[in-house]
Amino acid sequence: MITTTTGLQSTTPIASLAIMMRALKLPTFARHAEEIAQKAEREGWTFGQYLHHLAELEVHERRRRRIERYLKDSHLLPEKTLATLTRSRLTPKVAKMLPALCEGSFVERGDNLLAFGLPGRGKTHVVCAIGYELIQRGYRVLFTATFALVQRLLAAKRDLRLEKELASLDAYDAVILDDIGYVQQSRDEMEVLFTFLAERYERRTVIITSNVVFSEWDRIFKDPMTTAAAIDRLVHHSVILEMTGTSVRADAAEQAKKEGATTTTGTTTTSGKQPANEVDGEL
Repeated sequence: MITTTTGLQSTTPIASLAIMMRALKLPTFARHAEEIAQKAEREGWTFGQYLHHLAELEVHERRRRRIERYLKDSHLLPEKTLATLTRSRLTPKVAKMLPALCEGSFVERGDNLLAFGLPGRGKTHVVCAIGYELIQRGYRVLFTATFALVQRLLAAKRDLRLEKELASLDAYDAVILDDIGYVQQSRDEMEVLFTFLAERYERRTVIITSNVVFSEWDRIFKDPMTTAAAIDRLVHHSVILEMTGTSVRADAAEQAKKEGATTTTGTTTTSGKQPANEVDGEL
């Protein structure tokens, strides 16, 4: 019998190792220890090779679980990924910038990403696609409608826990604020949004979509000085994407209309007796 350092007894060293690995919170290590030991023995691995292989399995499994957790926590729109993005609709400049943005160096620097364009130009799809790619590279991302974040912060302020809420949001490497242009705020709402942007300035990334150009942001922040201060913080370290072209939704509706018209035109009715070969099911 072999006594382990945990005081447990086991019939084999591998079983003892598995117990200790679970105690050390290395479940993948423990789960595969015996299987990999048998493979190592068959193939003549060194002990170092055996441990390296088990450690590699543990690292890969932890990464997989972390990404799964980050994806669930992100609230990114499930259908707006890089795979479903129609890149031909992007301007050459945006298409050229996209791969580098997906790598995440701008997040590492704490820079912001601002996507501007009229409704339906694909702003949300692009930033969500980038968000998904950032998560695959180990960054934590949160997607939220701007009005929802404002209400969340306002409720926290009323409950005297705004600082705690901001600290919670600070855990995200990038926060995506969708449709900032639709927010028509009271002064209290404007203040909490400005506080959020100021807290993240030069430390954490904010990704914003807007159909309102900077010159009209006084509609959002009400006060000219606050508007200027907010824009200054966002633009100081930022990448700006200009989303032009036609509306994705309008184009889809027009295409559906054309397809419907084609189907209607191509449908014919036949009166009278059918040919015998059609009646019999023969073509």
